[in-house]
Amino acid sequence: MNRILILDYGSQFTQLIARRVREAHVYCEIHPAARGTDLAFVRKFDAKGIVLSGGPSSVFDPGAPTADPTLLNLGVPVLGICYGMQLVAQLAGGKVRPSREREYGRAEVTIREATGLFAGFEPHSCITVWASHGDRIDAPPPHFRVTASSANAPVAAMQHESQPVYGVLFHPEVAHTPRGSEILHNFLFEICGCTPDWTPGHFIEQEVRRIRELVGPAQRAICGLSGGVDSAVAAALVHRAMGDRLTCIFVDHGLLRLNEREQVERTFRAHLGLDLRVVEAGARFLGELRGVEDPEEKRRRIGHTFIDVFEDAARHVPGDVGFLVQGTLYPDVIESASPRGGPSVTIKTHHNVGGLRPDLPWKLIEPLRELFKDEVRQVGRELGLPEEIVGRHPFPGPGLAIRVLGLVTEERLDLLRRVDATYVEEIRAAGLYDQIWQAFAVLLPIRSVGVMGDGRTYDHVVALRAVTSRDGMTADWYAFPPDVLAKMSSRIINEVRGVNRVVYDVSSKPPATIEWE
Repeated sequence: MNRILILDYGSQFTQLIARRVREAHVYCEIHPAARGTDLAFVRKFDAKGIVLSGGPSSVFDPGAPTADPTLLNLGVPVLGICYGMQLVAQLAGGKVRPSREREYGRAEVTIREATGLFAGFEPHSCITVWASHGDRIDAPPPHFRVTASSANAPVAAMQHESQPVYGVLFHPEVAHTPRGSEILHNFLFEICGCTPDWTPGHFIEQEVRRIRELVGPAQRAICGLSGGVDSAVAAALVHRAMGDRLTCIFVDHGLLRLNEREQVERTFRAHLGLDLRVVEAGARFLGELRGVEDPEEKRRRIGHTFIDVFEDAARHVPGDVGFLVQGTLYPDVIESASPRGGPSVTIKTHHNVGGLRPDLPWKLIEPLRELFKDEVRQVGRELGLPEEIVGRHPFPGPGLAIRVLGLVTEERLDLLRRVDATYVEEIRAAGLYDQIWQAFAVLLPIRSVGVMGDGRTYDHVVALRAVTSRDGMTADWYAFPPDVLAKMSSRIINEVRGVNRVVYDVSSKPPATIEWE
């Protein structure tokens, strides 16, 4: 198999490793660090190479994540990054110890051997890297050579004399290491011997074949079509594999944006030619959300109610319905589960991952589960979907329920719909929609004092959010021109009765998430 296994030791940059590998057109998967102690899993994965990520732990911490030392002797190339390198050094008998000074940020590293990871670099040249470590390696393990060093790290990179085991104490996956892509390129192609065949067309062929094998010649599937790019691409992909044995169900859960139901029916029937059935379930969802303020409970109830509604709708689909199709993406999976397999660092439960009812009546088909958002868009274009579908901003499965902070009521939803529609209308009018990854409004659970028409008001506060991103794992707030923000605020306050204050969210991810709940 032409793929890379990434073992996640908890670094904030682990997903960037996957991004860089896939940008080189090589398929990879991230798995929890605990898999590094499961040699049966590693052998079955059959990777061309293994990457051990960085992480916040010290190899000296009680219970620090580790790996089976045999991992280094399987003959499969291994690259340890930061904590991953310290772990390799410890497992192989090197001298790891705490540094007097933590090395964090940009650092200068001297190349001592222009081979292996540094093939093509000038010998004894200095390169700028991004470092983030509190331990260092004073002496490499037996049979390892030092290939780079820095003022604070005598062993900034190393490689085994005869086996394909390598380590770097810095992060080649981040943009702050300018030549990091060259280092990863050397690992992928010169050391692992990978082939750059990870393309949208290749992915579609593989998934169509896998889906056909999974469902067989007779069973049917239903797909929860939300109107967003993820479920649309998932539906188009499964439709290519199953044809008219796929029925798409669009649930109007009462948590949609303004005029969204009409747009979905018009667009998807015209462009995809799918068997699309619309279910009216707004009262049912709002009943389940009555009195609920906690965002995790909102997600749980919405996820369970979705399944109930799908189960009811499936009874009206002829034939044997054995599968449910979902547009689950890789960031959904990553954020919904700890990288070490535990609950401690779960960011939030995505309704289609951790929020599903445990007794599902169908098997899941999630063809996009290992893709990032930009990869999904590429697949959608390869499938021939129109840009009005592929280029849409992401919209969460729980809909406006997680953008109405606090209690969800019909009145509060209607107010937010009008605010959000005005906001997006102004973004499009300014020609900025395609520059922004995601933009939406949030209704805050507070009121503020205002003055309108020489009278006192005590009305709602709304927050506007817009971010730029590549894959949703990290994001920066979008810097609107001041005149555009001013016009947005003026229109919202003047046209949406009940709002007297507009604020703009200037938080990046991390530390914030893109959605507020």
